[in-house]
Amino acid sequence: MSLDRARVLELLRRVASNEVDPEQAVRQLSLAPFETLDFATVDHHRALRQGYPEVIYGEGKNPEQVVAIAERLMAHAQVALVTRTDVATRQALRERFADAVVNDVARTVRIGTYTPDVKRGTILIITAGTSDLPVAEEAAESAIAMGNSVARLNDVGVAGIHRLLSQGDALTRAGVVIVVAGMDGALPSVVGGLVACPVIAVPTSVGYGASLGGLAALFTMLNSCAAGVTVVNIDNGFGAAAAATRINSRD
Repeated sequence: MSLDRARVLELLRRVASNEVDPEQAVRQLSLAPFETLDFATVDHHRALRQGYPEVIYGEGKNPEQVVAIAERLMAHAQVALVTRTDVATRQALRERFADAVVNDVARTVRIGTYTPDVKRGTILIITAGTSDLPVAEEAAESAIAMGNSVARLNDVGVAGIHRLLSQGDALTRAGVVIVVAGMDGALPSVVGGLVACPVIAVPTSVGYGASLGGLAALFTMLNSCAAGVTVVNIDNGFGAAAAATRINSRD
């Protein structure tokens, strides 16, 4: 049984209507919340606690390990998401799962489809430049895997701010905005001054020497003059998507 919130509620409704015996329900609910493999402990109750199944972080794992974890997740859930994969791991997942969606730019693999309990607003993902796309695509794939609608605005950085200002409709429609930028990291402040919805800034390690591997963008974003801009770690597209999903899930 996949123990996400919707299925547990349905089970409880069936108990209340005498369709399911309480003892049978207890047996289903008492299934082990995690599963131990030789190299991993898979959390099968993550969706029940947090609204979305555990995500596989691919770096440091070999293809066989990632495939095995994904198999166990898919035995209990609707979807599995793997981030930070290498070419060999992406190929192994593509061969094992017929419905795998592989994004080479994002280095992600999505398996299956997650349907949230309620309809969510759109997460708009904005990049300052094309070089920020790997991080932005990680955010997009993660947000889609978590059941969100996603829109994109690419290469609209402050060096040509008219490109962003021409997109007023897209900015207005967004429920949450994720802004991905390297170099001076100024774009989230501009976006934060244009929209009323939450803005999540993602600094990237894109830039010349003084960008210090993304630290310059990070410091700029942390010191944003636009009130309410929230910042995640350098290159953390997944973390931005997870935060945006939690915001987007609020009533």
